[in-house]
Amino acid sequence: MVSNHQSFLDPLLIGLPLNRPVSFMARDSLFRVPILGPFLRYEFVIPISRKAASSQSFRAAIQNIEDGNFVGIFPEGTRSDNGTVQRFKPGFLALLKRTDCAIYPIGVAGAFRALPRGACFLRLKPVRVVFGKPISAELIKQYCDRGAEKELLELTRQCVIECQQQAEEWINPVRTN
Repeated sequence: MVSNHQSFLDPLLIGLPLNRPVSFMARDSLFRVPILGPFLRYEFVIPISRKAASSQSFRAAIQNIEDGNFVGIFPEGTRSDNGTVQRFKPGFLALLKRTDCAIYPIGVAGAFRALPRGACFLRLKPVRVVFGKPISAELIKQYCDRGAEKELLELTRQCVIECQQQAEEWINPVRTN
């Protein structure tokens, strides 16, 4: 599962409506935060270093996929300040090359207003999540076999942007006279 990242709410918004477990990947420094760290470990969140790829994190993600669970990835690498989808980092493509799984694009809208960066309390703002059509494992393999990972990265980003725009349109419908 690949989503834009607006807020710390995103994993809850994405994971709650699903009927199977999701292990999200999160930066390792969050695991050192009192109360939050033990909670993340309990919820099977996979720590990942921003500085270097971790083979342990990689193996945990692969094992989750092989067990039939979802792995949630925010390829922007950080939360957006204004809700726009940022540039995707290509690290998740290595995971796709070693598994036979599809990409499920997801767009989150409104979460950056409901729990903005630095906020301690939720604000009563509308949020919406749109789950897009999957990019098949076969199509992913075709891109990778021909060395077109950058194109796959951009295709994935565009699918996430489409989902995010649909979610945003639901929150802020365009009014016509």
